[in-house]
Amino acid sequence: HLTILMLAAGFRTEYVPDAIAATVVPDRLVPYLRQQLRWARSTFRDTALALPLLPRLDFYITLDIVGQNLLPLLLGASILTALAQIALTSELPWPTVLIIASMTMVRCSLAAFRARQLRFLAFALHKPISMFLLLPVKVYALCT
Repeated sequence: HLTILMLAAGFRTEYVPDAIAATVVPDRLVPYLRQQLRWARSTFRDTALALPLLPRLDFYITLDIVGQNLLPLLLGASILTALAQIALTSELPWPTVLIIASMTMVRCSLAAFRARQLRFLAFALHKPISMFLLLPVKVYALCT
């Protein structure tokens, strides 16, 4: 939110790859999900504030903003379609699985390229948690 306010005021922001940031992450599931719900609501709200700024922003920032909001919705639709296919045909929808895996690797590779740090590729390991635990939280955040 602060970054969007700074950009709206005409200031520039910079990515600093060696910056160190810390946050408190709850060590129990329910408080963690509440934190993620707050953050998801904030992301959706801040995106609405940032829409007029998108044409002036760096391409990678614009891509990230669009991705943070559009990709969870597309992922949710993909998962629902895959579950329907499993229920109707008893077959695993391999094309859907491969597309989700490919999109995950593209996003992680873009982050690794932009940050010039290969460790960003490890975010792919987060996808199962994101799909089955955080995606429902994001949908609920969008609806509320």
